[in-house]
Amino acid sequence: MNDRLTGTFSSLRSANYRIWAGGALVSNIGTWMQRTAQDWLVLTQLTHQNATSVGVVMALQYGPHFLLLPLTGFAADHFERRRLLLLTQAALGLLALGLGLVTIAGAVRLWHVYLFAFLLGCVTAFDSPARQTFVVELVGERDLANAVALNSTSFNAARLIGPALAGVLIAALGTGWVFLLNAASFLAVLCSLGLLRPGRMQPREREIYSPSSFAAGFRYVWHRADLKAVLLMLFLIGTFGINFPIFISTMAVSVFHLGAGGYGFLASTMAVGTVAGALCVAGQARPRMGLLITSAAGFGIGCAIAASMPDYRLFGASLVLVGAAALAFTNSTSSMMQLATLPVMRGRVMAIRLAVALGGTPLGAPIVGWVADRFGPRWALGVGAASGIAAALVGLLSLRTCARCSWPWSRSRRDR
Repeated sequence: MNDRLTGTFSSLRSANYRIWAGGALVSNIGTWMQRTAQDWLVLTQLTHQNATSVGVVMALQYGPHFLLLPLTGFAADHFERRRLLLLTQAALGLLALGLGLVTIAGAVRLWHVYLFAFLLGCVTAFDSPARQTFVVELVGERDLANAVALNSTSFNAARLIGPALAGVLIAALGTGWVFLLNAASFLAVLCSLGLLRPGRMQPREREIYSPSSFAAGFRYVWHRADLKAVLLMLFLIGTFGINFPIFISTMAVSVFHLGAGGYGFLASTMAVGTVAGALCVAGQARPRMGLLITSAAGFGIGCAIAASMPDYRLFGASLVLVGAAALAFTNSTSSMMQLATLPVMRGRVMAIRLAVALGGTPLGAPIVGWVADRFGPRWALGVGAASGIAAALVGLLSLRTCARCSWPWSRSRRDR
C-alpha cells in the first residue's frame, strides 16, 4: 500500500507519520471547537459585541510567541522534541479543562478568558516550533514540504468540522462543554506520541549548547536576505490580515445578525478554501517564490471581495478564496524556510517565523478590532486586503533586487 502513496500524499508512506496525523486530526477538531466557542463567549456573553475585546484575547494568546522567542527556539533545537510535545500537549489539555470548568460553573468573567488565553499562548509558544520541526524526524527531508502541507490540510479539515460542531453544541449545551470536549481531544495526540516507533524516526542533528546559542538564530536570519524577505511578507499578512476571529465574528453578528449556528457555518466555509490551499501546496515537490507572491495577492483580493458581499451566503463563498490563499501563503513560508535552513538552526528559525507570524497579533488584532468597532467590519476586512497587496509588492521587489540570485529553496540540498 505504501508504494502507491505518492505525490500529494507521499508522507503517508511513513507509519510514524500516519500515527501522528491520526491523533493530530482529532485534537485539531477540538482546537477549532474551542476557538469558535471562545470568540462567541467573548463577543456575545461577556461583552456587548465588542470586537476590541476579541482582539485583546488574540493579542494575549499570540503575544507570547514573540515574548518567549529566545527560549522557544532554543528548546526546539536542544531538547528531545517528542518529550517536549508530550509536556506541552498535556498542558494545553489542562488549560482547556480549566476554562471549561469555570465556564460551566457560571463563574467565568472576561479577565478569566484573558488569563487563560495568555497561558495558552505561553504553552503554544513552546509547542509550535517543536511540533513543526518534529515533522522532519517522522518523514525525512525528502517529504518535508509534503508533510508540512498535509499537517495544514489536517488542521483545516478539522476547521470544516470543528466550528460547525461547536455552533451546534453551543446552542444545545453551552460554551463550557465545548471547552471540556477540546480537553478530551488532547488524549488522542498524547496517545499517538506514545505509539510512535523510535526505531523508525529519522536521525536528527542537534547543536551543542553554548552561551551564544540564543542569539545564533537571529544572526543566521539577519545575514539571509531571502529569509528576511519572506519574514517581512509574513509580518504584514500575519499582523493585519490573518485576524479571522475578528473578521468572521463581527460580520456574522454585526452585519448579518446570525446566531451561533450561522457563525459556525461561516467559519466552516472558509475551511473549504484552506483545505484546498493546503492540498495545492502538498502537490508541489518544492515551494516557489511565485506561489508566495500569487497567494499574497490572492489573499488581498479575496478580503476586498468579502468586504463587499451583501449576503452572508455570498460572504461565505468569498471566504473560500480567502482561506485558500491564506493557507497557500502560510504553508509555503513554512516549507520554504525549513528547506532553506541548516538542520541545526531549524528550530530557532521556525520560532522566529512563528514569532513574526503570530507575535504581530498584539499589534494588529487590537487595531483591526478598533477599526471594526469604529468604522464597521467591512473596513476591518479592508485592512486585511491592504496587507495582502503590500506583501505581494514586497515579494515582487525581492525578486527584482535578487534577480541574479538563486533562491535556496529552488535548488536541491546537494547544491547548497
